Parts: sequence; C-alpha cells; structure tokens
Amino acid sequence: MVSTEKQKSPIDLRVFLAFAAIYVLWGSTYLAIRIAVQQVPPFFAAGIRFFLAGTLLYVVMRLCGRPRPMGKEWGSLVGIGSLMFVATYGPVFWAEQYAPSGFTSVLEATLPLITIVLEVFVFRQQRFRWNLLLPIAAGFGGVVLLMLHNAQHVAILPCVAILGGGTAWSLGAVLTRSLALPKSKGITAGAEMMFGGAILLILSAVTGEMHPFPHISAKAAGALLYLVVAGSLVGFSAFVWLLGRMPATRVASHAYINPVVAVALGYFFAGEVVTARMLLGTALIVASVALILIKGKSD
Repeated sequence: MVSTEKQKSPIDLRVFLAFAAIYVLWGSTYLAIRIAVQQVPPFFAAGIRFFLAGTLLYVVMRLCGRPRPMGKEWGSLVGIGSLMFVATYGPVFWAEQYAPSGFTSVLEATLPLITIVLEVFVFRQQRFRWNLLLPIAAGFGGVVLLMLHNAQHVAILPCVAILGGGTAWSLGAVLTRSLALPKSKGITAGAEMMFGGAILLILSAVTGEMHPFPHISAKAAGALLYLVVAGSLVGFSAFVWLLGRMPATRVASHAYINPVVAVALGYFFAGEVVTARMLLGTALIVASVALILIKGKSD
C-alpha cells in the first residue's frame, strides 16, 4: 500500500550552517574591523584582509581547474575591484576609527536602497515601481534619523564616508552586469579582492601608513585573521554555495540580518551605546530593505 501522507524533507544542516555564516560571520565583521583599526592603520588593515583572502581564493579556484581570466576580463576585474573594495572598504575601515561598529553596519545596510536608486534613476536598468516608493522613503528616513541623532556623537565625515563607500559598492554591483567577467564566481571574487587589496596596500604606502611599518598586536592580528578567514573566505564561500541552490532574494536576506547582529555584538561585547532613536532608525532601514527584497521576489 502506498502511503498518501507526505513525507517531510529533513532540514539540510549544510543550508543551516551556510546561512549562519552569512548572517553571523558577516554581521560580526564590523566589530572585527573596529578592533583592527583601533591599532592598525585603516588602509593597511583593509589591504591585508582583501589581498590575502583574494589571493588564497584565486589560487584555490585555479587549483580546482577554474580557467584564468582572459583579455578584457582583467580590466573589468581591476575596475570592479577598485570600486567594490578600494572605494567601498577603504572609507569603511577609515570611518570605523570614529564610528561604532553597530552604527556603521546600519548605514551599510542601505546598499540595496542605493543599488535600486542607481538601477532605476541613473542606469535605467529597470522601470520605477510605485510600490517601492514607501520602502525607499522609509529607508532613507531611517538614515536621516541616524545622522541627526548621532551628529553630536559621530562626526558627519565618517557617516558620509560610509554612505559614499556603499554607493561605490552599489555602482560596482550594477556595472558588473554589463562588463566582461569570468564565468567562475570564485575566480571573479578572488581576483577582485586580490586587486582591491593590492591597491589598498599601495594607497597605505602612499599615505605614509607604512612609515614606520605598522606594529600589529596579537589582538589586531586576531581581528585581521578573523576578517580574512571568517569574513572573506568562509562567508563568501557560503554565500556562493547558497546562490547555487536557492533564489538570490532569499540569500540576500543577510542584508537585513547583518545590522541586527552587528548592533547586538557592539552593545554586548564593545559597550557601544544603543538608544531608542537609533533602534527606530535601524528598524526603518531593516524593514525597508526587507520590503524591497520581498517585492523584488514577488515581481
């Protein structure tokens, strides 16, 4: 006799661990950055993180048989690496010398908002949908609330640097769709991080951060190692693995989980101040991003 009862599929532990990686590990990188830049110059710290992670990922992908980039792909990789790692994370590492990690993570959560504004109003890659107006307005309202509230606690320039870096990342993400890039996501990400990290290290040398050569304490070294391994290698590998198995919109849910994780870690482990107004601004941004991703899935 054939049973008509539907058998429930067991929970895939690999999926659970992969989501835990992009939720918790990526959310915790903001605190690790904060720890690192309190003792190590920001461009040097960012350069070390991405050059080591990118080089390791690129070498592993090549050893696994992925073809190397060809022709115009090299130029695209340098360009996108400059936007998404130099122009994005250079300002973020610099700003976290002055801004709390939780606050930084919330401003960084505006990436989907900035991306959709660029896609709709600048590059015209998609048409404007009126049902996105409220989420976009709510998200940027949350940013204004955070900026006004923290004007006396966090200097405006670090806030502008974080938002400017987010704009650079979003621009790189939008341009990626029209540039010649390797088919392998691992090769692409590894090369972009490697080039971005190399440029950051050159920038560090040019700005005098290496004169004298930075002293890296055990605490700072641990933070940098965590960023390389947990933040870049494990986190990105989990991200790519998930993208190959489920809708990108579901994977993108990390965009509104990461700031919650970062704010909690900053509060409990770094003594960062969390006020009711900051929580309201955070809630507006997180809800805005969630609505945009949900609406994008339903279209």
